[in-house]
Amino acid sequence: MCGITGWVSFHQDPRTQTPVIEAMTATLAPRGPDADGVWVGPRAAIGHRRLAVIDIAGGVQPMTDRPDAPTTVLTYSGEIYNHHGLRSQLRGLGHEFRTGSDTEVVLRGYAEWGEEVADHLDGMFAFAVWDERAQRLLLVRDRLGVKPLFWAALDGGLAFASEPKALFVHPEIRPRVDADGLREAYSLLFNTGPTVWSGVREVEPGGLLLLDRDGIRERRYWRLAAAAHPDDRDTTVARVHDLVSTAARAQLAADVPLCSLLSGGIDSTVLTALLAGELRLREGPGARIRSYAVDYNDQAEGFTGDVLRTGHDTPYATEAGAFIGTDHSTVVLDPRALLDPEHRKAVVVARDSPIGVGDMDTSLYLLFGEIRKHSTVALSGEAADEVFGGYPWFHNPKALAASTFPWLLVTGDEAAMPLNPELDLRIDEFRADTYRTALAAVPHLDGETPTEHRQREMQHLSLTRWLRQLLHRKDRLSMAQGLEVRVPYCDHRLVEYAFTTPWTLKNFDGREKSLLRAAGTGLAPDSVLHRPKNHYPATHHPDYNRGLQNMARDALADDTVRSLADETRVKPCLDTPPGQLEWGHRLRLERVVDLALWLDHYQPELAL
Repeated sequence: MCGITGWVSFHQDPRTQTPVIEAMTATLAPRGPDADGVWVGPRAAIGHRRLAVIDIAGGVQPMTDRPDAPTTVLTYSGEIYNHHGLRSQLRGLGHEFRTGSDTEVVLRGYAEWGEEVADHLDGMFAFAVWDERAQRLLLVRDRLGVKPLFWAALDGGLAFASEPKALFVHPEIRPRVDADGLREAYSLLFNTGPTVWSGVREVEPGGLLLLDRDGIRERRYWRLAAAAHPDDRDTTVARVHDLVSTAARAQLAADVPLCSLLSGGIDSTVLTALLAGELRLREGPGARIRSYAVDYNDQAEGFTGDVLRTGHDTPYATEAGAFIGTDHSTVVLDPRALLDPEHRKAVVVARDSPIGVGDMDTSLYLLFGEIRKHSTVALSGEAADEVFGGYPWFHNPKALAASTFPWLLVTGDEAAMPLNPELDLRIDEFRADTYRTALAAVPHLDGETPTEHRQREMQHLSLTRWLRQLLHRKDRLSMAQGLEVRVPYCDHRLVEYAFTTPWTLKNFDGREKSLLRAAGTGLAPDSVLHRPKNHYPATHHPDYNRGLQNMARDALADDTVRSLADETRVKPCLDTPPGQLEWGHRLRLERVVDLALWLDHYQPELAL
């Protein structure tokens, strides 16, 4: 994993601005604490920060096709899990390799296939290739959007980076926010492409961008498709087991210590069991994988449920670790540590956005910091809910019948940042228009029943929108601590197979994630296999609530914060006794605090 950045200009010579690419690259140091490098030519400047995971000695970047007079320059972030097979294939086609890195496989793959190299890659990745002969820049992002990639147009070219903060170092790009950006951020629709920043866009998941003297062209090389499902239940369960196992096996590859995130839910437990089994096959029966969970020091005696959480995770995680045979640790946090202004600021800066989930972001950031003391790579069960139908909205008749994005029904606008109505952002209208556009993009089969039709819509919305913000969260908060997080449930072959599987099979026992539960039989304790969905843990300690209220009051003392926030909707949250503050109302305060920190750090130009 790494951080990438650079720019191309057909109007200026980047060699006269070498300090700029060096400064852009430096902003990404947390993503790549092990090494840095830049390459500068007459039309392109390319930067890289490295987190060394595979071929520690050989995978130095930016990587060129030849040391002298290079014709191709690559800066790459991610992991290519099929790089061994591709290396053999490319050698058979006459390519020679200098290193054992997956980076060079991407470089040689581009030399052989051009932009179609993306079709050959299995993994999570974002990369840029500057082709000196063709005078062309290629940007590519993985199919599910696990790795981020942003860009902004320049006079005669464009700049790109793993995170927007690197773009803002370039003299032609300033942090600017307009009404469209606020609408994108606070509508909670998770569009791909636009961002909160005016002029800054994302390369779409499964997408690529080409820049040459004729301009910018974008296209998708991958998208979800509907297809007939030929398999019966037993075959489908076996196929799911094989696909998850294959993804887990491939993603164990690393030349550094790795671990698993084990929450005590079915997703992480099944994954950890498969990882542990594969590790024992490779290293012997005594091999044990490290596993980690997070908790708060007030939860053991006083767990408090809410709209997203019905049970305490730690006992299940401990039981799962013992059942599988992991070296399990629970990172126990003091809720008051989540109020530390430096921690809060670090999280907001990592996100480059005012939109997050407050204490849950801060606790995840602290968890990753503890894990990084022992491991460089962690594997996560993220995306299983989207793939297998685990969220309440797949099963709730109200959500299925609603004509809006289903996650907006979980807490409604109670959890949204209450923006000043004088801004007139028309968010309701924007949500309605976006929802119609989102449904129009869902592929369907002829003759689908109404149930199958609606469930395919739910899964498509979940995979292409809701998952996007979860992957952003994992990437930004882990990479801020120099930790690589891999997500085997995002393997595109698994996602494609599950998307074509009828809802009657996904829900064959009348419960969420029926297929994963069946495929995981014997891999997890029964208590975990049959446990209801539980979201990431949160503290309800009155001291945290009280401190949050005080931070929100301080935030509202700022004129700019008050001009953006609707004080009339925030004030009741400030006046509620700390022990009675509901989760949705508390998240409203979290958004006020994060807004203040974001404004203070970026000092954006507000064009409202």
